[in-house]
Amino acid sequence: MGRMFRVLGFWTLVIGLMSLAGDMIPMALIFFFQTALFVILGYLKLQEKTYILMFWGYMVIAFMGFTYWSVFKLTI
Repeated sequence: MGRMFRVLGFWTLVIGLMSLAGDMIPMALIFFFQTALFVILGYLKLQEKTYILMFWGYMVIAFMGFTYWSVFKLTI
């Protein structure tokens, strides 16, 4: 299961590099932070249940942030 977090780290790195190339600096920094977090978690050798709970927690926080941004910060 730790390998999956390293794969997530790779894809967030790719997204971060593409956003950096597109001059979206804040988005790039967010994805670089996520890359570091995923790679570190990938090498911790935790139990599978712990990885799943941490991923669900990450998804809840990410979707709450996306919903907040979409409703309150985006102009229509």
